[in-house]
Amino acid sequence: MRNLSVVTEFILLGIPHTEDLETMLLVLFLSFYIFTLTGNLLILLAIVSSTQLHTPMYFFLCKLSIFDIFFPSVSSPKMLCYLSGNSRAISYAGCASQLFYHFLGCTECFLYTVMTYDRFVAICHPLHYTIIMSPRACVILAMGTSFFGCIQATFLTTLTFQLPYCGPNKVGYYFCDIPVMLKLACADTSALEMVGFISVGLMPLSCFLLILTSYSCIICSILQIGSAKGRHRAFSTCSAHLTAILLSFMPVVLIYLQPTPNPWLNATVQILNNLVTPMLNPLIYSLRNKEVEYSLRKVLQPIAFLPGT
Repeated sequence: MRNLSVVTEFILLGIPHTEDLETMLLVLFLSFYIFTLTGNLLILLAIVSSTQLHTPMYFFLCKLSIFDIFFPSVSSPKMLCYLSGNSRAISYAGCASQLFYHFLGCTECFLYTVMTYDRFVAICHPLHYTIIMSPRACVILAMGTSFFGCIQATFLTTLTFQLPYCGPNKVGYYFCDIPVMLKLACADTSALEMVGFISVGLMPLSCFLLILTSYSCIICSILQIGSAKGRHRAFSTCSAHLTAILLSFMPVVLIYLQPTPNPWLNATVQILNNLVTPMLNPLIYSLRNKEVEYSLRKVLQPIAFLPGT
């Protein structure tokens, strides 16, 4: 098939209305990025090094941490590069590769749903938990999240880059996201925008309804626990997961399902979603979790008390 595109590179204009703030944004976003990588690597190290954490819940949390490392790594390096004074140009292939972001986002959405199912089985069917959430089942569920995330992302990316780009190449955003790329296409994109709107809206909505249904059952089961300590432990685990879900799902609603897009609002919310949420997830899951705290102490103790320090 002949490539109709005559555009070989795009120019990223960055976050709207932030002129002359490049140095401050560079320091801020670089700090977020470093904390995100450090926090998620520590969570991974704590889970891998502690046999006590080799359970389905921490297996899925481990995958979440891996994706939270990649999530900001799709757009942040290029953003940090041009904020430091380098070129804002990005190649056509580089622009298309940034839509890997949607694979990560879709997979995380499915992963949160699977993690909710794990909590549902653990609290509502504790006697059958080890049978239902067997190692084989966990691997299948984890692979399934990536498989369906890949299908969703491939569909959205194909819709976007099958279009001809033959003129304007200035992307009014800080990375090549689908809504801003459609505006640059030399073709009528109204039908594709509607398909993308339905696709992006339907997937998170379906996952959210499944999560809501599961948590309704979970709350009913928790309220029936006779021990106050048991109820507190169950609520503590679930509250951390619910907090992470809200931080992940709300940006999708604000960015992709708003009737009238606001570039500045979208960029601000997307920054929070790409940099802040992946940075907060390790804190959310460790501060309320004694097992993770203990494992982190064991990991950090040799570093904190090196010989000669």
